[in-house]
Amino acid sequence: MSNPATLTLRVLARLLSYPDAELRGHLGDLSAALHSEQALGAARLGELDALLKSMRVRDPIEMEADYVQLFDRGRSTSLHLFEHVHGDSRDRGPAMIDLAQTYEKAGLYLAEGELPDYLPVVLEFVSTQPAREARAFLGEMTHILNAIFSALVKRESAYASVLGALLEIAGEKAQAVKVAEEPPLDESWEEPAVFGGCSTEGQARPGQPQPVRIVRKTAAGAAQGV
Repeated sequence: MSNPATLTLRVLARLLSYPDAELRGHLGDLSAALHSEQALGAARLGELDALLKSMRVRDPIEMEADYVQLFDRGRSTSLHLFEHVHGDSRDRGPAMIDLAQTYEKAGLYLAEGELPDYLPVVLEFVSTQPAREARAFLGEMTHILNAIFSALVKRESAYASVLGALLEIAGEKAQAVKVAEEPPLDESWEEPAVFGGCSTEGQARPGQPQPVRIVRKTAAGAAQGV
C-alpha cells in the first residue's frame, strides 16, 4: 500500500532543516506539494502556509540565527530524537547504530556527517515506507514529537505547526503539555568542578587554615605502584 503522505513528509522534513538559501528558493514548490497531496487538514495547512509566508519575507540572517537559537541551543526543542530519550547516556550510541542499520536494510544510507536520529533524516526514511509501516514508525515516537511540539508552543514558534502536522499524520492529536524550565545552556553544559573546585565545600572549618597531610611513598610502595 503506497504512502499517501510521501510528499508531505518530505516537505515537513525540509521545513525542519536549516533555512538556507536553497530552502528559501523552493518555498513555492513546498507549498504546492503540500496542497496537491492534501494529506493534512485545512487548519493545519493554513498554519504551514503562514510559516512558509514568514520564511519568504523574513530577513535571511535573522531567520537562520533564530533557527540555531531554537533548535541547536535547547534540549527541549532538539531535533535529535535520542536526546529526549537517552540524553548523554551510553545507550545513545547503540541506539544510533540500530537506527542506521534500519535505514540500510531499506537501501538508504546516511550522508557524511548526518546522524540517524535527526528528525528530518527520520522523516526522509518514513516517507519511503508503505502507509501502514510509516504510520506505525511515527506512532512509536509520538510522545517525543508531542514533547517537542509542546516546547515550541511554549516558545510561541510557528515551527510548532510542523510537529502538529507530524502528529496528525501519525493519527494522534497534538496536545501541548507542561514543559519543565530548562537551565541556561552554559549551566547545563558546565563541567563539574573536580573535588568541588577551590571552594570551602567539605571543609571542617571554612575560612580557617586547613591542615595538609603529606604521606611519603615508601620504596616498597613505589615498586608496587601504590
